[in-house]
Amino acid sequence: MKAALFDLDGVVFDTEPQYTEFWGSQCRLYHPERPGLEQEIKGSTLTQIYDRWFSGDLESEQPVITRRLDAFEAQMRYEYIAGFEQLIADLHAHGVKTAVVTSSNQPKMESVYRAQPQFKQLFDAILTSEDFEHSKPHPDCYLKAAARFNVKPSECIVFEDSFNGLKSGRAAGMKVVGLATTNPADSIAPLSDIQITDYQHTTYQSLNERFI
Repeated sequence: MKAALFDLDGVVFDTEPQYTEFWGSQCRLYHPERPGLEQEIKGSTLTQIYDRWFSGDLESEQPVITRRLDAFEAQMRYEYIAGFEQLIADLHAHGVKTAVVTSSNQPKMESVYRAQPQFKQLFDAILTSEDFEHSKPHPDCYLKAAARFNVKPSECIVFEDSFNGLKSGRAAGMKVVGLATTNPADSIAPLSDIQITDYQHTTYQSLNERFI
């Protein structure tokens, strides 16, 4: 293991319940005929959500929703998944490179940096939607992260929670750890090598023992 690559929401931060709250409000406003739609769109990028659910007659509402989302993200709570900071320190102590690989954009990341001033120091690289040509589940983002560190995909471990993210890590030819923070462990098991609920019992040694 030479690189550990982390998605952001539901993997680094316990933010998924907050996004469910936001998208629940928007879905009830624009799609009252689809109760629970906010559960269906979990793990989708903003572009994917817009293309599927807010196109056609609703396309003109996209800038309005984006402004609401930006305002919501600016006041969100960005709390780390339990044990995350300890795992990062352990990985660095063993010479493992770490990166965030997220579909979030720079305005969202500025909100993260304000809420967690030490965030950037936890990672050797931060790759956002502006760095990729293709969104998850395409492997482009994770392959770019591996190239950034000049390591082989087989030397990387991906940490993901969404179906699209898990598929992206798999398609990149990397080992995949599934976080059962957004979807149940049994539902993400077919797309991940191991499943965890948080990082409290995950260490450099336990990962090496599992994957080597």
